[in-house]
Amino acid sequence: MISSRLKAIASLVDTKSIIDVGCDHALLDVYLTQKGIKCRGTDISSNCIKLAKETIKKENLEDKIELYVTDGLKDINILDTDTIVIAGMGTNTILDIIKDVESPLILLSNNDVFKLRKEVVKKGYYIDDEVAIKDGKYYYVIIRFKKGYRKYKYSDYILGPILKNKKTEYYDYLYNKLLRNYNNISNKNIFKKLKERKILKIVKNKKVL
Repeated sequence: MISSRLKAIASLVDTKSIIDVGCDHALLDVYLTQKGIKCRGTDISSNCIKLAKETIKKENLEDKIELYVTDGLKDINILDTDTIVIAGMGTNTILDIIKDVESPLILLSNNDVFKLRKEVVKKGYYIDDEVAIKDGKYYYVIIRFKKGYRKYKYSDYILGPILKNKKTEYYDYLYNKLLRNYNNISNKNIFKKLKERKILKIVKNKKVL
């Protein structure tokens, strides 16, 4: 059974094929293949690829999904029809993987979503769509980037230019998380305190509760 997080990622795919970087058990690839999307999966772990092959075999999709043991996108031929999907890695790792990429992107970072938005936009992308999904105790933000230009304000990188127009309790979750982090910052670190206070104010204005 596919998680709500993976379903949300799948809902943002609007190309004929994807490369799933860090494919793990290939559950997303199976789900999308069954919907007619061509999938290739990569993982740096040979054990993960072994488990992915077992998942694919159970669904009789061995001839449909290609799997590679590699670091990110190394030695992978990216097609014009591909969207690059990277979910569950840190922002710095994601940025390193996509540094030479021009394809559409669907990204889910497990930290620093603000930096992810800002740095990918710097690469010549705009934010085409984004969703916040609760899976278990946590919220995850999934962003689709496409090549092109849009002008964004500082608050757009904090809130998300698309997400901020959607009704979601994600901002309550985000505010509480940021507040905990803020309270743990030493009073001696005045500049960091001021920066985080500014971000807190922006997010507080979007809280639902």
